[in-house]
Amino acid sequence: MSNKHVLIVDDEEGIRLVLVDLFTELGWIADQSSNGTKALDMALSKDYDLVIVDLSLPGIGGLEILRNIKESKPDVPVVMITGYASMKSALQALKLGAYDYLTKPFKLDYVQRIAEHAVERKRLIYENKYLQEELRLRYGFDNIVGLTPSAQQAYLLAAQVADSNASVLILGETGTGKEYIARAIHYQSQRAGGPFIKVSCAALPESLLESELFGHEKGAFTGAITRRIGRFEMADGGTLFLDEIGDTTLSTQIKLLRVLQEKQFERVGGSETLTVDVRIIAATNKDLQKAIAAKEFREDLYYRLNVIIINLPPLRERPEDIPRFVEHFVEKYAKETGKAIDGISSDAMAALQAYAWPGNIRELENCIERAVILCNGRTILRRHILLGGDSVPQVSSSTPRLRPLRDVERDHIRYVLNECGNNQTRAASILGIDRKTLRNKIREYGLGTEIAD
Repeated sequence: MSNKHVLIVDDEEGIRLVLVDLFTELGWIADQSSNGTKALDMALSKDYDLVIVDLSLPGIGGLEILRNIKESKPDVPVVMITGYASMKSALQALKLGAYDYLTKPFKLDYVQRIAEHAVERKRLIYENKYLQEELRLRYGFDNIVGLTPSAQQAYLLAAQVADSNASVLILGETGTGKEYIARAIHYQSQRAGGPFIKVSCAALPESLLESELFGHEKGAFTGAITRRIGRFEMADGGTLFLDEIGDTTLSTQIKLLRVLQEKQFERVGGSETLTVDVRIIAATNKDLQKAIAAKEFREDLYYRLNVIIINLPPLRERPEDIPRFVEHFVEKYAKETGKAIDGISSDAMAALQAYAWPGNIRELENCIERAVILCNGRTILRRHILLGGDSVPQVSSSTPRLRPLRDVERDHIRYVLNECGNNQTRAASILGIDRKTLRNKIREYGLGTEIAD
């Protein structure tokens, strides 16, 4: 790990030497200067972790040095020194971006604490920028699979509107990737540095959803023992993703409409009006036009949401995209499981492309995850692909074609457990049941003597 690097700028030699000795003892590399002009050249030409500057200097003053550093290297923390005990100068420095200030005479242990906190803050800023860039790359539109014209049109429209503040309504069946598109729009927008907050509108009853969206004050209802910040406040400066908005009640829709129109709301049980800057991306698998006709969805809210409409086609309408999805998921889960899987057989791929995929991309991903777990070779074969009501592929060539369902289920569970190395948690996940149900099935079919617990 490289040493941290500090620049100390003060026209008093005694101050400089004391600080240089302190940071040297702490393992830092300490540069020093008594001249503002020279110090500014050093600060802009080298990579410092911290700059400590006296406000009063010959040549360029401390505030001018601070201003120039913040313009060129905004992430470098700058701590000011003042000998005047002047709050006015200190506050001016803080407004210009100084991390903190020291008033002469100062204690060295206090200087050390400030330096450690400043460097930690710089590290967090760097990590945040790195993570933001990673998210921007992960949710880049170049990563989205789509060869069919309908898919390409949806992704192109998403890319075109990303940098605007327009509300977006994403339509598509369950599992078509609506949340992924919403995140891609956010992380390719000017709001990428702000939060991306998701709310599943179908997961909560109306009373809880209102509190989730807008927050509540202490005592607003039974159980409200403290104030709670809602998702709109959390998303301030960023994007709020309202998933399954077609499942909201008319009462909730009225409140959402007000926020979209006025950017204002009150917490449940509160009287303070809050203002937020939030971009709304909504999604639903329902036909909102039919919901409007049935008086189940407000038409005015619909037109507020659908400034931009993106329609995601179901997977069954884009079979030519399946090989690219499969390649991506095989690579992902082979890496997770540590398996050296090269690819998938042609008959397995043909089966995948012929299947209707009612669960769309999410179902395909789950299917490939199971196939990777079941595959013990370098290639995923047709027998590793379990589709819909598929039972376990041929246990033996002599197995009768017509068998009781109980026998098929028993053999299927035995096969999956064996392929999973008797890991019941993983087997239950593949079978789509919970572990308790699996254990009951093991007892029911007398598999306890065959299968390790």
